[in-house]
Amino acid sequence: MCGIVVDHAYLLPVQYHTYEMSKLTLSVNPEVIERAKTYARSRGTSVSAIVEAYLSSIAGKAETWKMPPVLKSLRGSLKKADLKAYGRHLAQKYR
Repeated sequence: MCGIVVDHAYLLPVQYHTYEMSKLTLSVNPEVIERAKTYARSRGTSVSAIVEAYLSSIAGKAETWKMPPVLKSLRGSLKKADLKAYGRHLAQKYR
């Protein structure tokens, strides 16, 4: 079965095999559905494959991304920051 993989907002055709599929019901504007079908047809795939690739791309990001150590060390460092003073600083800086 041919599918679509989303990579940096570009759609690339790839081969993949699916062994078990579940159904999902979505409410979508009819005009959007027609445009999606035309888009999929012009690329030799299906709307289902495009939706699956998109959901896979966004669902995988949260699981695979790990916070770098430098960000972990900075996390929470602005909890005691004076936001009003920072706002005054920015107002002065960008006059």
